[in-house]
Amino acid sequence: MTRAPRVVALGGGHGLAASLSALRHVTDQLTAVVTVADNGGSSGRLRRELGVLPPGDLRMALAALCRDDEWGRTWADVLQHRFRSDGELHDHAVGNLLIVALWELLGEAVDGLDWVARLLGAQGRVLPMSAVPLDITARVLGLDPLHPEEITEIRGQAEVATTGGHVVDVALDPADPPACPEALVAIAEADWVVVGPGSWFTSVIPNLLVPALARGLQETTARRLVTLNLGEQKGETDGFSPETHLEVLAAHAPELRIDVVLADEEHVPDPLSLRRTANSLGADLVIADIADDDRHLHHDPAKLAKIYREVFHRP
Repeated sequence: MTRAPRVVALGGGHGLAASLSALRHVTDQLTAVVTVADNGGSSGRLRRELGVLPPGDLRMALAALCRDDEWGRTWADVLQHRFRSDGELHDHAVGNLLIVALWELLGEAVDGLDWVARLLGAQGRVLPMSAVPLDITARVLGLDPLHPEEITEIRGQAEVATTGGHVVDVALDPADPPACPEALVAIAEADWVVVGPGSWFTSVIPNLLVPALARGLQETTARRLVTLNLGEQKGETDGFSPETHLEVLAAHAPELRIDVVLADEEHVPDPLSLRRTANSLGADLVIADIADDDRHLHHDPAKLAKIYREVFHRP
């Protein structure tokens, strides 16, 4: 009997959640490595008040790994539940508070996440990309309409995600944060690493900017698959074609070898052009139906699972 592939998925937010929802049906050897640069909403408030890692993207990853039975769905709903009030608890997610409580009790980020995963019966492990909170900085073109050729530096994941300018590139502060050791081990032992989908500049690329993680991704014997977004994202990637997504990924991680690029059949205006771009990065292009039929610009986890399974088991 062939064992299930060991898979590491990189990213954050809704994109990583969709990928994890698919991958947990493909393998029981699954690890999520999650961006920890969020500075908005409930996560930002907890980060500023308590000095902890922003828990929001970690929470979403854990919820995505919950089983489809009553236990799993109930706990996923609890994790994602947000309080509604006129007080200080307004808009805090229950899962964020649970994660931070375990961090305070146990004193270690990975231990706390592992305990939450055990409570949920999560089908996989969730790890932060770094043990310290990070900030994303970006060089943005045309932020000032009076000076459209001027480049401005902005700071913060929330600010980059909603910028009115054109993001040129992003960086981390600190620039050389410590990588999560358990994440490095998972990448070294993986059969496949899945990058994307997700907010390109604020969820996907940041993982590739942690120097030790970048080296691990270069050195691993795992094959690397990039799942493209279904379209541009207002604020971050306005006007981006599928080819542009790959080009900016390669510009930020020039040493990263890519083996497979996965794109949705309805969101590739020029398949030949995308194939050329993928091939120039050393990757094969797979075009398939992976879009949700009911939710605009969302991936369908069931369709993704089918394609991931086929790709992973190709000779």
